[in-house]
Amino acid sequence: MKRITQALIFILTLSILFIGCRRITFEEDQKLYVKNHYNKTEVDIEMRDGIKLHTTIYSPKNKSKKFPIILKRTPYSSRPYGKNNFPEKIGPNSIMMKEGNIIVCQDVRGRWMSEGTYDNMRPHIPIKKSNNDIDESSDTYDTIDWLVKNIENNNGNVGIWGISYPGFYATCATIDAHPALKAASPQASVGDFFFDDFHHNGAFLLSYFRTIPLFGTIKNTPSDTSWYKLPNLKTKDQYQFFLDAGPLGNLDKYFKNQYIDNPSININKRTDNLFWNELTEHPNYDDLWQKKGIIQHLKKINSSVATMIVGGWFDAEDLYGPLETYKTIEKYNPKNYNTMVFGPWDHGAWARSKGKNIVGNYYFGDSISEHFQKDIETKFFNHFLKGKGDHNTGLPEAYVFDTGKKEWKSFNKWPPENIEKSIAYLTENQRLTTKKVNTKAIKFVSDIKRPVPYTEDIKTVFTPRKYMTDDQRFAARRPDVLIFETLVLENEFTLAGDILAKLEVATTGTDADWIVKIIDVHPSEIEEQKEGMQDHLKLSNYHLMVRSEVMRGRFRNSFSKPEPFVANKRTKVNIKLQDVFHTFKKGHKLQIQVQSTWFPLIDLNPQTFVPNIFKAKEKDFKTQTHSVFTSSSIEFSVLK
Repeated sequence: MKRITQALIFILTLSILFIGCRRITFEEDQKLYVKNHYNKTEVDIEMRDGIKLHTTIYSPKNKSKKFPIILKRTPYSSRPYGKNNFPEKIGPNSIMMKEGNIIVCQDVRGRWMSEGTYDNMRPHIPIKKSNNDIDESSDTYDTIDWLVKNIENNNGNVGIWGISYPGFYATCATIDAHPALKAASPQASVGDFFFDDFHHNGAFLLSYFRTIPLFGTIKNTPSDTSWYKLPNLKTKDQYQFFLDAGPLGNLDKYFKNQYIDNPSININKRTDNLFWNELTEHPNYDDLWQKKGIIQHLKKINSSVATMIVGGWFDAEDLYGPLETYKTIEKYNPKNYNTMVFGPWDHGAWARSKGKNIVGNYYFGDSISEHFQKDIETKFFNHFLKGKGDHNTGLPEAYVFDTGKKEWKSFNKWPPENIEKSIAYLTENQRLTTKKVNTKAIKFVSDIKRPVPYTEDIKTVFTPRKYMTDDQRFAARRPDVLIFETLVLENEFTLAGDILAKLEVATTGTDADWIVKIIDVHPSEIEEQKEGMQDHLKLSNYHLMVRSEVMRGRFRNSFSKPEPFVANKRTKVNIKLQDVFHTFKKGHKLQIQVQSTWFPLIDLNPQTFVPNIFKAKEKDFKTQTHSVFTSSSIEFSVLK
């Protein structure tokens, strides 16, 4: 019996070891998938003006059939460099990688291993008079022209995609597009730097401070290593760091006369950060920013290019871009195949496979990103690059996720046809009402030394994301945040489309910011979320932020011509909040929060008018008393 037991233990031990080895082998195989199934080639493709762009090509080893080309152009590097170095994943998703496509990644002009000079959001040139008139559209055209003529086994069809900044390049590709370009998917695409990423309606996104060297440190030769240096805040408390720093001009030391020492790219000198100079010298929506925007150039894109715009309802970086890209293409190019997909994601989360879909603290469901990759994204590209290529894709025009009901819905257009406008008025007893009330002023003190934080977390982040679904109870309980809410809802209703806050305000100063947040207040008695929630929070009475936006008051009438407020004068300030698709369920409440600081998500407004806030002095910053009048209203788009 003892021998039998020992034998069984021995067999069991071998089995465990065998299973463990098999598991390790499987994991290693996953990491080596690209190397085992693709040939890698690195080339420098010459553009029409003679500049060469570094391009990495992954071609399937399977030569039994021809494949389409899937292109991504990026300022973030086409690494890993070297013919024997392979990434774990290539292409938009692992399904398309394993199906077999020719995957191409290119360093854009002036970045990493490409030649030329980088221009942050390079302006588009509608009419090109010579080969020296180049932009991202022409560079994409020249790249595609070379690829289809020189890569073996390609079927003549090209698709382009990209997330965030690469999404901007995907958008540019649709203008004056190469005939071989059949499908483009700009995802979380930057549309205009005065409304995406670094500004929101003119307010500077101070929370992106650490990313500035990434875009403004210019190099003069190709490099496979970083040539920029990110600021070290030397603290985990970002709020306190920026509060102690004071006026924005005190941050110049991180970007002015900066010493760059990088022998590998022939830079050894003192220089200013070009992007910081652009930000500080151009505080208004002037010619510089207007030229950098791509949205205004989408009035006429090639009809042969199918587009699928992708975004996340909780994308803190690029929400304006994808929504305005879709709407502009739809408005001016009605015959084009143009669709949109918006899910419960933060920035780029649809490209990650993580099973449970949790944004910040809030759980939205399982396998949502995997569903998008398999059933939407892959289907779109396959239809136009491998299939018939007509408009009969079987995909909806607008595929959008209801972040309240936690389910997908399909519509023939966006916003949906069956919506109606609903207006809610603010009242002095903290209620929202559908009827106008007598106009009264609700006052609060905006203390410049104690600005309202955008999150209760104590940490330093590279870019903010989590706050988009943060519990807003911490803000609702401050005296400088006004709240207005419905009674407990007896019937559910769905917001579908944009939201317009029509505030009437006054201030004892001559400038102020105005922030409006849309909150879904959950019931006190509710089943608790099993995972993903921070320990100090509960779903009971959770104040889910559905949408939020800021308007820098000086830009209330014009983004290019700022105006001061007249002290104590009642003034209209309209704030357009980006689209939502959210059902407020029975038993919940809709809450509006109004405040004047949101720190350090945005920089501090001095609350006294100065021509350029980037150059404001300590003496310009003053505590003021603000008023919000009950004649203010919020205009919603409600699904019938």
